[in-house]
Amino acid sequence: GDPHPGNILVLECGRLGLIDYGQTRSLTKHDRLALAAVVCALGRKTIDIHEITTAMNKFGFHSRDNNEENIAKFAALYFDSDAAGKRLGYATPQKYLQHLNSIDPMVEVPDPAVFVARTSFLFRGLGALLQQQLHTSQHWKKHAKIAIDAEGEDLQLYNLGITPIANE
Repeated sequence: GDPHPGNILVLECGRLGLIDYGQTRSLTKHDRLALAAVVCALGRKTIDIHEITTAMNKFGFHSRDNNEENIAKFAALYFDSDAAGKRLGYATPQKYLQHLNSIDPMVEVPDPAVFVARTSFLFRGLGALLQQQLHTSQHWKKHAKIAIDAEGEDLQLYNLGITPIANE
């Protein structure tokens, strides 16, 4: 939906309720599986930069120089945590994003990723209000693994919707 604090309600049962679906988007099978691959790669105990970069590329992310370390940092910022930026002294995720773009800017960011990243930032912002450093990939990886196990990992490179993606 349109994820911001004004569109999240705490229900009497303690669950969260989401309202205002004006900015919604359905994820294609490709998008769901590509995102799941990124989340699973980020959620591993041992980080594999090449695996993260490959997953990001298959999702449709491309940087000017294909700097794998930087792409993995973008992935972590979008879908996990901004802790690395804080460790480097960047006060906000936006400042850290500017830093990453100064090293090797993203030239292609798939639209579906923006919606998901925005939700990740929202959850992490709520965590920060509670003085908790959240890692969304840690919370999402179980669901990502279920999606991959149910659907398989056979992903083609994202084609920005110019032509239909097979197997949708």
